[in-house]
Amino acid sequence: MNSTSDNGVAVNGTPLTTTITNSVAPGLLRNAIDERITRIRPMATPIDQLSRCAGARACNSMKVNYYSVDVKAVDTTVTAAVNPDYIAEDQNGDVRFTIKTANPSIFSPTETILLPSVHAKLSDNKKGAPMMLYVVGVDSQNGLDVVWVNPVMGKNDEGEDCASFEPIAVGAKVVRMGRAATELDVQTAQFEALPKRKVNNCQIFKMQVEQSTLQKLANKEVGWTFSDQEEVAIIDMRQGMEKNFLFGQQAVYNDPVKHEEVYMTGGIWNQTTKDFNYTRGSMTSANLIEMCRKAFTGASGSTRKILIGGSGLIETLSKMEADKVILSSKTTVKWGIEFKEIRTNFGSLYILHSEIFDQCGHADDGFVLDPDYMTKYCHVPFHTETLNLRSSGQRNTDAIVITEASCLVLRHPDSHMRVIAVA
Repeated sequence: MNSTSDNGVAVNGTPLTTTITNSVAPGLLRNAIDERITRIRPMATPIDQLSRCAGARACNSMKVNYYSVDVKAVDTTVTAAVNPDYIAEDQNGDVRFTIKTANPSIFSPTETILLPSVHAKLSDNKKGAPMMLYVVGVDSQNGLDVVWVNPVMGKNDEGEDCASFEPIAVGAKVVRMGRAATELDVQTAQFEALPKRKVNNCQIFKMQVEQSTLQKLANKEVGWTFSDQEEVAIIDMRQGMEKNFLFGQQAVYNDPVKHEEVYMTGGIWNQTTKDFNYTRGSMTSANLIEMCRKAFTGASGSTRKILIGGSGLIETLSKMEADKVILSSKTTVKWGIEFKEIRTNFGSLYILHSEIFDQCGHADDGFVLDPDYMTKYCHVPFHTETLNLRSSGQRNTDAIVITEASCLVLRHPDSHMRVIAVA
């Protein structure tokens, strides 16, 4: 007998079995098949390996709707210059004006913003503090309605009191700061950085293995069995899946012969917009620190990430000399994969070579993956089916078909990064 409470489900009067566990808490137990698969050449297919070790979410359709959350942008730039000579105090004594930015939607009323490159002009022509503004209102077309906090006043050519600060040039950085509420404020502007709904397709991956009856009965010089053939087939299948999971293009089309829809999954390479470019064949310690800085900043994410790269990138990194900041000699084994570890003050990178990058034309490129923010969806979990070709009169063989319909998606896309070589 089962009883339900806010803390979960209690199972009474019967032993706790896997059947009950799967019915009450589906997904709690890891798929035993996945555990076996992860032991088959894990180094050859690291993306597929990571996705199986982390577990998959079930989905009831070939199209997966998922939500991707980006961290709300913290800065933008000015798109229209502001001349302080034309800004005077209003009737309340405030220096109030409009400033246009490239991304006004990240701001909301009661927020404070900082212009680090724009300073107040003091009476002795020295620079004062950087400009701090208070957002009164937001208009996507007309710009931000702002008030300069603690202004310094000066005289214009007509002798009128005017705001005395440096001209605000196009391209000046605008940093979003914290909110500043009044004592009687109960509510504030809503945080509008909602998750974005995205779609990816599950792709049906298949592999068929056959063995004739005579082949099964014949004496063999080595212990080559049907299971060995399955293992070879699974290796080949996983390598194909790895290529789609990395560089696949999302598409749905009708097979011209079968007249049925074919779903193709989109790879994680195209799911992030964050790039780091380096000169092909050349990587210095300073370049590596710059790469780590970009990989570990600008978005929420882990302090340990994985850099999977082609032979050209790994060769370039291997030629670097380790120094007191970067320790590249340590070997780490995680998820059944052996990594070389590079440590910086920004975070640690687990380095791994993947032949898939070479095969797909990305020998000099790489991908920084945050494994905590990658999710696998399965419409059809990995399983095998036995085909009775002998009874159907087709062939005198034992046959099995291996099938999985799945896809990978990235949550927090900016926690991941492409590393691209340029000439």
